[in-house]
Amino acid sequence: MDDEVVSAAAAPKLTLLPLIALIFYEVSGGPFGVEDSVRTGGGPLLSLLGFLFFPLIWSVPEALITAELATTFPHNGGYVLWISSAFGPFWGFQEGFWKWFSGVMDNALYPVLFLDYLKHSFPIFNLMLARIPALLGITFSLTYLNYRGLHIVGFSAVVLTFFSLLPFLFIFLLSVPKIRLRRWFVVDFNKVNWRGYFNNMFWNLNYWDKASTLAGEVENPSKTFPKALFWGMLLVVCSYLIPLLAGTGALSSPPTEWADGYFAEVGMLIGGFWLKLWIQAAAAMSNLGLFEAEMSSDAFQLLGMSKMGLLPAVFSSRSVMFYVMSQYPLSLSQVEMKLDSTMMKLMIPSCMVSFF
Repeated sequence: MDDEVVSAAAAPKLTLLPLIALIFYEVSGGPFGVEDSVRTGGGPLLSLLGFLFFPLIWSVPEALITAELATTFPHNGGYVLWISSAFGPFWGFQEGFWKWFSGVMDNALYPVLFLDYLKHSFPIFNLMLARIPALLGITFSLTYLNYRGLHIVGFSAVVLTFFSLLPFLFIFLLSVPKIRLRRWFVVDFNKVNWRGYFNNMFWNLNYWDKASTLAGEVENPSKTFPKALFWGMLLVVCSYLIPLLAGTGALSSPPTEWADGYFAEVGMLIGGFWLKLWIQAAAAMSNLGLFEAEMSSDAFQLLGMSKMGLLPAVFSSRSVMFYVMSQYPLSLSQVEMKLDSTMMKLMIPSCMVSFF
C-alpha cells in the first residue's frame, strides 16, 4: 500500500471536544472585540439583543448548511468541494483560492496581536530587534505544532479555550451581587451607529463553514459534525452574552467607554488587578488559538483542492512520521517598522514551505 494512503489512514481522527474547540476559534476565540457593540449600539440593550437573536437568523442557518454539507461530503476541502460539485471546477478554484488568500492575510495578524498584548507588560517587544525574532519564533513554533498533527492542534485548542474563557466565569460570579437589571435596558437611539453595530454582529458570528475543510479528518463526521456545531454555537453565544451581562449589569460605565479591550478594565473594576491581568493574558493566548485554527483549516483546504485536481499533487503529500500533511502554509507575520514616528506595516504574504 502507498505510504500516503497508509499515513492518511493511520492519522488520528478529531473527536467531538477538539472539534468544538477548533470551531470556537474559527468563529470567535472569545469575547475580545464584542465590547464595541455596546458603544455602537448606544448602550447595552441592542448589544445583548443582537447576540441573543442574531445567531438565530444568521449563525444557525449557516451552521445547519455546514452540518448538512459536511456530512454529505465528508472529505477535506469543505466549501471548495461543495462549489465544485454545484458549479464546476472553475468556480470551485475561485472559491478556494480567495478563501485561502483571505485566511492567509488574516492569519498574519495574530502573532502581531499577541505581541501587542505582551508589550504592555514587556516593553522590550516595542523594539524591532526583539519584535522580529519573536514574531518569527512564534510563527515557526505554531507551524511546527500544526505539522505534528491535527489531533495535537485540537488538544491545544481545548486548553486555550479553557484558559481564555475561565476569567469571564469569574467576572460573572463576582458581578452577581452588583448587577442591576435596569442597566441592561439602557439605549440611546440617537447615538446608535448601525453600520458599526451590524459589522460587529457579522464579524463575531460568522465563518461557521471554515471547519468544513477538516471534514475528512473527523471521526464519524455524520454524527460528530452536527454535535460539534451545536455545542460550538452554544459556547460562542455564551462567551459573548455572559461577560456582557456581567459587565453592563454590574457597572454604570457610559457606552462610550466600551471599546476594544475594555473587558480588561471590567475585570479590574469587578475583581481587581489579578483578574485584569488574566483577561489580558487570555486575550493574548486567544490569538494563538485563532492562528492554529486558521492554519489547520487553510492547510486541509489545500489538501482537498489537490485531491480534486485543482492544485499540484505536492499539496496533498503527508509526513510518514507524523501522519500529517507535508505542506503547510507558513504565515510570516506582519513586520512593523517605525520611521519618524510613523508606523509602517509590511505584510509578508504566506508562503508554502515543504518539510521533508
